[in-house]
Order: sequence, then structure tokens, then C-alpha cells
Amino acid sequence: MGSRCRFLKRWLDLGKLWLLASVYGLALAPAGDCSNTSATLPNIIFILADDFGFHDVGYHGSAIKTPWLDKLAAEGVKLENYYVQPICTPTRSQLMSGRYQIHTGLEHRSFHAVQPDCLPLEDPTLANKLKELGYATHAVGKWHLGFYKKDCWPTRRGFDTFFGYLGGSEDYYTHIYKCDMPGFNCSQLEPGYDFRDQEELAPKYTGQYSTHLLAERAQHILENSQPNKPFFLYLPFQAPHIPLEVPDQYLKPYREVQDHDRRVYSGMVACMDEAIGNITQKMTELGLWENTVLIFSTDNGGEPIFGGGYNWPLRGVKGTLWEGGIHGVGFVYSPLIPDAMRGTSNTQLIHVSDWFPTLVAGLAGGSLEGLQLDGFNVWNTISLGSPSPRTEILHNIDPLTQTYMSIINWSLEGNQTKDDDFFTPSGAFNTTIRAAIRVGDWKLLTGNPGSSRWIPLPDSGIVPIQPIKQKGKHVWLFNIQEDPNEYHDLSEARPDKVKELVGRLQHYYSGLVPPLYPPGDPRSNPALHDGAWTNWE
Repeated sequence: MGSRCRFLKRWLDLGKLWLLASVYGLALAPAGDCSNTSATLPNIIFILADDFGFHDVGYHGSAIKTPWLDKLAAEGVKLENYYVQPICTPTRSQLMSGRYQIHTGLEHRSFHAVQPDCLPLEDPTLANKLKELGYATHAVGKWHLGFYKKDCWPTRRGFDTFFGYLGGSEDYYTHIYKCDMPGFNCSQLEPGYDFRDQEELAPKYTGQYSTHLLAERAQHILENSQPNKPFFLYLPFQAPHIPLEVPDQYLKPYREVQDHDRRVYSGMVACMDEAIGNITQKMTELGLWENTVLIFSTDNGGEPIFGGGYNWPLRGVKGTLWEGGIHGVGFVYSPLIPDAMRGTSNTQLIHVSDWFPTLVAGLAGGSLEGLQLDGFNVWNTISLGSPSPRTEILHNIDPLTQTYMSIINWSLEGNQTKDDDFFTPSGAFNTTIRAAIRVGDWKLLTGNPGSSRWIPLPDSGIVPIQPIKQKGKHVWLFNIQEDPNEYHDLSEARPDKVKELVGRLQHYYSGLVPPLYPPGDPRSNPALHDGAWTNWE
């Protein structure tokens, strides 16, 4: 009965049980015979790449070789209208909470190791909910959701096991991290070690490349998975985030690339792709694919200036609210997806916050009752091609970043500005605040969205496109369906749309939790903790 129940459960999730029963003459199981037990639940692998540019996967035309990503995407469903957040912590927070960062106080920047802050403890994480449903839960890679007290650590937030980094940008070999918080006197702090197995420091891995370490641990988890217990394997790779480091053998195919950062970055991506291939082959060897869903996502756009990643032809880079910062690479691969949908590209609107309800309710059949979520269950959108329940995305509202600061600095250089430079079309939301929202095909940006250039690859021969700067401008409007690269600002031509979307920003602003961005704490100094980054409260 177990195998038959699993088969029926998959089709029940797809709304096709009646067809299956009529075609094959199957009697539906009595209540309880096919209950939502752990034996019927699909395994879930969620791979998150770090600072992976929109252009940098093979199937988007990249010269970087990504055969395994290309193969999985080609046999699954490519998500081509998929959005993440512009930097590391906000994407991870929305994945783990299903909530916009304006509802968790994480509107401003990423966590720094010296800050006494973390993903709010009041709400359950994605791992908490899946664990309640019977999943074994494993986190392998980069946490970056705060660690100043142990209650914030992944092993206290729903994960049975953790292997990797608590912080954000460690050395790939030494696993040492140096304080880099703007405005904090980092010179007073010593660098610290940051690599853990469970909650214990793991210095024995010093000198071993992190991408290899993470892939090996993931394979070990697969080898030791229990046949009747589903698993959730969260694999947030450190790659290809800075520092730019990779073993020499991965550089050889890119020795003709003149730009150093691009050459090393390409090797890092190729190494990550190989790691994903090794995990894929291990899944095949163990016979686990039949009941597994694999999701791949980037956490934000690439950083071409010093990080080697490119988003061409999209406008903007990591850290910006332009498409280059937030339009993510993503796909879903699974034999549970009907044959008719595999090998397709999905252009329905999907956001990183949607994974929480999609995995908990759409895949695992769990309840979302009592949860305050901003995400939607999009499993039918992905697996059946149904219209997305999502019609808009709040990309962010960051009250701590306003254009008046840059305008004042510009004014101090001998120029002037006028009060009417701060005109707010609706008379409500302050459009000097950094924010962006997508409603249907329309996208509005306000305040200072970040670097607005279109940056081609260094060996392309294309001259970077510099936008014309307009003094005091802080509102832009685009039709992303017709203009995905944000060439044509329609804010003056469509004041009606500007007013409509500013109204939506005001709606969200009225429920905004004040940003939590505490100053650095000297007590975090690794010199006070035997040379390691750890909790200090």
C-alpha cells in the first residue's frame, strides 16, 4: 500500500486523482490508509548560490560552463519571472520566514558579524515547519541570519544539523572572517575563525576549499538518509561570493579571460556546478530522485565591479533595486512534475518569499494556519502552469536610505536643489525613501535605487551604458514586460501609474516594522573568544 499511496498522493497534489481513478479503475483508499505520513512526503533540496549573476548560467548565454545546472534546468521548469532581494541577508530571511523584510525589521543592509541582531525569533522558520511535518532538516553552507546569541543559530531555528559558516564572507580556505561593517572601527577587532560542525568549531577543515567541503557533507547526508523519513536539505553555497578564490584546476578552461576577477569568478561557478553535479549523481546512485524536488536559486544579482559576476543585459548590480540586483536565476527539477511541464520556461510572477508556503503547504501538505505570510503557494503555478496567485511584489522599503543625503552632498559641492525636487505624486508616501514595487507588469522605484548602469562583460567589446543623471530625480516607472532592461522611464508619461504604485507603497509603509540595524558591539571581538566568531550574549 505504501508505494500506491505515494503515487496517489502526488496526483492528488496536482488535482488529478479523479482522472487516475477513472482511467485505472482504482478504488480510492479509505480515510487514514493514505494519511499524510512522512513516507508519502517528497524530499526537498534547496540550493542557494551566493552573488550569482543573471548572465552567469549557461542557459542564459554565459561563456561559463555550467553543464549540470543547464541539464537540471532543461529537464525541469525554468523560472524566468523570478525575484529575490538585492543582498544576502534579506533573501535568506524571506526564504526562511515567508515574510517581507519590512515585516521583520531587516529592511536595511545585511547582517554584520559584530551586530547583536538576527532573524526575529518570534516566528517559525521554514525548517521549523518542515520538521513539525516529519522532515529531517539539514543546513549545509552559509547561514548569515545572525549569531550573537545561540537562540539565533540554525540548530536552534529548526535544523537538525548544521555544517558551515555562521557569517557572510569568509576565506574559502582558512575560513577566517575579518570585520567589515561600515561605520564601525573594525581595526579594534581581530579576525576570527568561522566554520562549524553542528555548534562546535571545526578547525580540522582549515586549508580545505569550502565548495568541496559543502558538497561532500551534502553527499554524506544523502547517503545516511532514512528510507521512510523525508529530508529537507538546505544548501546555501558560499560560492561565488567574494573573496575570489578557487583551486587552480578550475581556472584552466578560462585562462584566455583577460579580466582577473572574471576569470576567477568563472572558475568558482564551474566548481560549484561540478559540486551540484556530484550531488545529482549521488542522488541517482541512491535512487532518491523518484520522490525529490530540487530548487535552485540565486540570492541576489552579481557584482561586476569587484566580484566578477554580471547581470547583462539587465540594469544594475547586487545591492540595487534595478532588475540586475533582484531578477534571480531559478529553476525547479523533479520527476514529480508532469512530463508536459518539464522542459518549459515559466514566466509567472514568483518571489523568494513564496518558497515557505509552497514547500510547507504545496509540497508537504502542511497547514499555514496562524502564520502571517507575504508569500504564496505557487506549486500549481510551477507544476501545472496555473496562473500565479501573486500579482505584485514589494521589493523593499528602506527608510534609512533616502536621496536627500546624496542631494545634500551634491549641494555641498557647490550646487543647489529646490524643495520641489522632493515632490510626492500622491501627497502621501515620501518618494525620497529608497523603495521599489512591482504591480503586474509595472515597476516603480523611488529614492536612491543604487548604481543604475548597464554593465557588459569586460571582454564583450560593448561600452558600458551610462544613464543620464537628472538632479533631484527620485521616481522611475517601467513596464517590465515590454522593457525588461529598464531603458525607458515612463514616470512622466504615466502619472496615473505612478500615483497608483505610490499608493501601494504607502499601503505597505503603514505596516512597516522600524528597521533593526544596531551598531557593532566590541564584545563580538574574536580575541575575546579564543580567536573565533561566536555568540557573546
